[in-house]
Amino acid sequence: MDAARATKVAVIGQGYVGLPLAVRAAEQGYDVVGYDLDVARIEALQRGVSFIEDIPDERIRPILDDGSFRPSSDPADLADFDIAVISVPTPLREGSPDLSYIEASAAELAGHLREGACVILESTTYPGTTEELMIPILEAGSGLRAGADFGVGYSPERIDPGNKTYTLETTPKVVSGIDAASLAVVQGFYDRITVKTVPVRSPKEAELTKLLENTFRHVNIALVNELAMFAKDLGIDVWEAIDAAETKPFGFMPFRPGPGVGGHCLPIDPSYLSWRVKQSLGQTFRFVELANEVNEHMPDYVIRRLVAALNDRELPVKGRRILVLGLAYKKNTGDDRESPSTRVIELLELLQADVAVCDPHVDPARSHAMGGAEMVELSVDELRRADAVVILVDHDEFDLDVVASEATYVLDTRRCASGPSVEHL
Repeated sequence: MDAARATKVAVIGQGYVGLPLAVRAAEQGYDVVGYDLDVARIEALQRGVSFIEDIPDERIRPILDDGSFRPSSDPADLADFDIAVISVPTPLREGSPDLSYIEASAAELAGHLREGACVILESTTYPGTTEELMIPILEAGSGLRAGADFGVGYSPERIDPGNKTYTLETTPKVVSGIDAASLAVVQGFYDRITVKTVPVRSPKEAELTKLLENTFRHVNIALVNELAMFAKDLGIDVWEAIDAAETKPFGFMPFRPGPGVGGHCLPIDPSYLSWRVKQSLGQTFRFVELANEVNEHMPDYVIRRLVAALNDRELPVKGRRILVLGLAYKKNTGDDRESPSTRVIELLELLQADVAVCDPHVDPARSHAMGGAEMVELSVDELRRADAVVILVDHDEFDLDVVASEATYVLDTRRCASGPSVEHL
């Protein structure tokens, strides 16, 4: 076994962030343990079966066969790690960060921590988490001292599910360490994983970088979403205005309206920053609070537009067949975490509509967004059967010309279809 293969990497969490990292590290010659408490997920990975579209089965099987990737739910397999990366969820619970998964991961790793090892946090969180929360847990459980005995760093994930251009490998990686030695280990690891590393002064700057990136998007999406609502009432085509503004070669970046925000970042990350500002400074991050208010209520606006359109046709929502296209939170992915489609479906069911959903990327058995809706395949019969079609996600698999020609009425929240029966958000 060569020196690189002798470097043991433990990746805690085998989800949309951890699995691509574990696979890429194994492909680059590291000895990788992909650890997750989800036994069913681990057993599937042990069979060479991925649940993430960005990581096809064909990438997993070779690294399983050569032993460089070992999926495991047994904490004993974490022993003797050289580098550990924590990539676990950090959800919000009633507006406050839930860091229990980070805490549990750090406590587990502490029992296996040894001198010279390095622990890297990738989970999105508020500035200060690495040094103020994770390090004390590692030190208490190991009896070792961060910096003196082991390294610690933070490197925010930049995974964009479904993006074929900017992947883990091709996206620059921000890296940090609590001291120069830690940074050297963290940067050296990611230098072999990604096209470029961007070192910053400390974990706090790296933690803030992630929140800044997503708060920027969140606020600008809220801007165009609110503008879309006002433009509709003013009789103005906001989409055409955005297209025209995009022709300016400087000082403008286009964002477009939609049914809301979803995924593991936008509905959550800015609130981490807002929470930290409130807890530490006693002040309100007004831009984030306003963006949350606008984006969280976009599904309600979609329903208001749909109800108004059906009323114009003298059709009540109750009992009407509504076909929803798209359950994922974004185009060409099966990721339905925090998807605005969930809220749209929930509201339609509260109005007693007969809801059908089509999404070729989402496994209905795994999704929590379905409610009581029926999962169907997109077909001419389904389009003709529906009293209204709501396009929430513009997957490439959807034949939008057929949708526009066969459906009686289409509410298109992505401006991806056109025709006399189509109304844009």
